[in-house]
Amino acid sequence: MRECLEGRQRTLGDTHLDTLASTNNLAGLLQALGNLDEAEQLFRTAVDGAMETLGNEHPYTVGMQRNLELLVQDMGKE
Repeated sequence: MRECLEGRQRTLGDTHLDTLASTNNLAGLLQALGNLDEAEQLFRTAVDGAMETLGNEHPYTVGMQRNLELLVQDMGKE
């Protein structure tokens, strides 16, 4: 999955919707594997990129923000 993300970053750029989706998906996988710190970093990257590209109210941005919020809650960082 990392190779897919890196390929999308190279060919599409960091803020392309497909790249953001891959970033979000990798973060979710890392969360499931227990690598919470790296997952948090990637979720934040996805959210920042979605806000920049799509705006704060776009459904993809909102969904990525929710993923980050749930992770932060699970980490006890609220």
